[in-house]
Amino acid sequence: MIGMGRQAYQSNLKFFLGDSDAQVVAVCDVDSWRLDNARKAVERHYAKEQTAGRFKGCSTHTDFRELLARPDIDAVMISTPDHWHVPIAIAAAKAGKDICCEKPLTLSIAEGRALSDTVRRYNRVFRTDSEFRSHACFQKACELVLNGRIGKVHTIRTGVPAGDVGGPPEPEMPIPKELDYQMWLGPAPYAPYTLNRVHPRQSYERPGWMRVPDYCEGMVTNWGAHLNDIAQWGNGTDRTGPVEVEGTGQYPRDGLWNVLLSFDIQYKYANGVRLFYSISKPHVRFEGTEGWIQADYNDRSLKAEPASILKLPIGPDEIHLPLKSEKQDFLDAVKTRGQTLADAEVGHRTNSLCQIGHIAIQLARQTEGGVGRKLKWDPDAERFIDDEAANRLLSRPMRSPWRL
Repeated sequence: MIGMGRQAYQSNLKFFLGDSDAQVVAVCDVDSWRLDNARKAVERHYAKEQTAGRFKGCSTHTDFRELLARPDIDAVMISTPDHWHVPIAIAAAKAGKDICCEKPLTLSIAEGRALSDTVRRYNRVFRTDSEFRSHACFQKACELVLNGRIGKVHTIRTGVPAGDVGGPPEPEMPIPKELDYQMWLGPAPYAPYTLNRVHPRQSYERPGWMRVPDYCEGMVTNWGAHLNDIAQWGNGTDRTGPVEVEGTGQYPRDGLWNVLLSFDIQYKYANGVRLFYSISKPHVRFEGTEGWIQADYNDRSLKAEPASILKLPIGPDEIHLPLKSEKQDFLDAVKTRGQTLADAEVGHRTNSLCQIGHIAIQLARQTEGGVGRKLKWDPDAERFIDDEAANRLLSRPMRSPWRL
């Protein structure tokens, strides 16, 4: 377990501790308070369910490279802030480990391509850790759409919750004694320590780094990696992407927290399907020539028009999508050496969809009145067509020694 913050401690760790197909043998974090809590949680759990000769304690590491060097570790769960996902995942692949990694996978399209190519080169199992393919409402919606129950799809609409409001700038603060701040920054640009840049001390409340672009792009990729993954799945395009994008959005005026507050993004695919992505309630809606289907996250409901679509059976010779938890999907693939439902390429393509929308918004800010301009995207080359200003945003600077 690499990264033992809120998501890891409250969710990811609990699953692996409770699954008989895995044993947690090591935890890693740059915050000693979180690291010690994780170790205690692991040891408490296995002490209760100890099998003779099986449990030998849980080791702790502040440097992920020490953990990756251990030959007794088969797989890793990466739950760090977003800016650390790719450097650690690439190092894990090169070390021969299988990888389950929190979404969104990357902060740039260039990072995503490097990650997917490395995982393929080293023949590792990889699972993008989004649970939305494991919710029955989304799985069923995609199954019905892919089997033609709403006719030819022409429109998809996705929504994500509103992001966090911006806050005022903060003065530099003393680095807490429990935090290795330089290691926390890692590949990100240097910035002075402030509490809301990192995470609350000795707490698992929502961390500030999720609102700072050097570490996370905010809701456009954070929840976008969930809902747009379902859009891609149901559209049959989860290993490619759209061919056009345009968008507008609003950022805070100033302050430390300055990710998008709101946005409206439009995409067009080569098959003619249009995707509309915006701040809304979290949902995915597929519209076709013979009806529509909508899956809502908040109540896990599935609606359709006509409603009879939901009762139509899927025949034995039609497309059947599996339904299992994302982490069990990962562990099953580790054992069988098969492919997960959302491998590195799928996770990268979903993240790219969000990121080219964000790039369109950034370029729109530079035009008079903030009016968006349509960008042409080549999903095979993963570059914008005849637009070097846009292509310069496909990568981001990384500090040595973490350059890919």
